[in-house]
Amino acid sequence: MNDAPSKPTSIKLKVLQFLATAIVCLTILGVSVATIVVINQTEPKAQQIEATRKSAAIVETVTVEKGTYAPTLVVLGTVQAAQEITLSPRVNGQVVSMSPKFVPGGMVKTGDFLLQIDPADFENTISMRESELQQAVALLDIERGRQSLAKKELALLEGTIDEANRALVLREPQYESIQAEVNAAKAAIERARLDLKRTSIAAPFDAQILERSVNVGSQVSPSEDLARLVGVDEYWIMASVPVRSLKWIQFPEHDGRSSLVTLRDPDTWPSGVERYASVARMIGSLDQQTRLARVLIVVADPLAMKSDVPPLILDTLIETHIEGRPIENVVRLKREFVHNRDTVWVMKDDKLEIRETSVVFRDAKYAYIDEGLESGDEVVTTTLATVATGIGLKKMDASPEPQSEESQE
Repeated sequence: MNDAPSKPTSIKLKVLQFLATAIVCLTILGVSVATIVVINQTEPKAQQIEATRKSAAIVETVTVEKGTYAPTLVVLGTVQAAQEITLSPRVNGQVVSMSPKFVPGGMVKTGDFLLQIDPADFENTISMRESELQQAVALLDIERGRQSLAKKELALLEGTIDEANRALVLREPQYESIQAEVNAAKAAIERARLDLKRTSIAAPFDAQILERSVNVGSQVSPSEDLARLVGVDEYWIMASVPVRSLKWIQFPEHDGRSSLVTLRDPDTWPSGVERYASVARMIGSLDQQTRLARVLIVVADPLAMKSDVPPLILDTLIETHIEGRPIENVVRLKREFVHNRDTVWVMKDDKLEIRETSVVFRDAKYAYIDEGLESGDEVVTTTLATVATGIGLKKMDASPEPQSEESQE
């Protein structure tokens, strides 16, 4: 009976505890919400700033001018002899002497003595032919005496000899036969003297000895080679040129003027050394292997005997820079400044402008432009990372402008 009143009291306590816990939780929640609201209302607000940076790519430019320019064709050429012979004797015999100049690399002038073939046999032949001539002349004198007697006899028989037998009586056939023997003897002497003269062999023109195939004591005949000689007055250079480039070369047979040629051999000659030549003519056929046209270039004094320049060496490859016909009213621009599809970067009003151009001709260094550029245009020569029409540009030599920022809230 004593436990009955204690049960309601326990329930009240639990209710009170629950209410107290709920009040505490609500109080904490309310304080947290109030704190968040206060923080949100009292924190500083960020201000949005829109900034625009004024900058431009720094570039170098070149100002172009329209004018008349001559392109240069750079091709390889082969050095050849303009005059070359293989020297052979015209008589048989033994070589008895030679000139000290008659050696490979030796230089000789026209008429210089080269070698001597033994003349003894030819001198004996002349003596024999002279004896034969003397004998024929003696027979001719005898025949003249016989003719004189025949004329006297004919005078006694005048009127009894017909005209057909008159020549026989006067021994005219015998006289003509002996006269022919005299003439043949004289011709034999001239031939013997000519053979004797041919035993001494001289240079046929100013030449350099490239090869020699005999020595003193060699037995030679007209079928054998004595030496190989090349003329030193001029050399030829055979240059291979693309067919499409022929129209830019001046040939003398067309208008009397020929393109000048500059020769360079950087592998052999000192730095900066050049030689000069001229275009002579076009060879009327293509090279069968390269399908290129061949142009003949003439070089005077190739061995530099009259000047202080390097000599040319036969059969070598050499750079030939052929000056082409002048091209009028064009801009000449270095090839590296012409970009894809023949476009050129132009700086106009401090902005990039991409120009399409018409290239008339390209040589090894320049492009020749007849449309798309005008005198005074500034072509950008600096490589740009970003290429687009309208981007800002600034010359490298211009004074730098301070960068600025414009802000808006």
